[in-house]
Amino acid sequence: QVQLVESGGGSVQAGGSLRLSCAGSGYTFSTYCMGWFRRGPGKEREGVASIDGGGSTMYADSVKGRFTISRDNAKNTLYLQMNSLKPEDTAMYYCARDRQYRCYHLVASLFDYWGQGTQVTVSS
Repeated sequence: QVQLVESGGGSVQAGGSLRLSCAGSGYTFSTYCMGWFRRGPGKEREGVASIDGGGSTMYADSVKGRFTISRDNAKNTLYLQMNSLKPEDTAMYYCARDRQYRCYHLVASLFDYWGQGTQVTVSS
């Protein structure tokens, strides 16, 4: 069965960096668009970034220039490098698998499998 397991969350001061990882199993990792989403306290879930099987990326405006999504298909692993973190980045971060190879929109309904989440807390 499809499984997605995130790791790498933690607490960091504003301006710091974290790298999240998501290990996928139970499917051919390289043939699906993958994404990162987050849900902050009192906020709705929002798309952060996505990357298709060929490496094309998409970002939310709020993280452009600070976050970088990448994937290592040989290791079946998705990454999110987060730099210049802000308190408003505090959230539970989830990785998710899209239903197809190409990423069209950072919309949760297009993603069919989700990890359990990893908490990121940024203090000012």
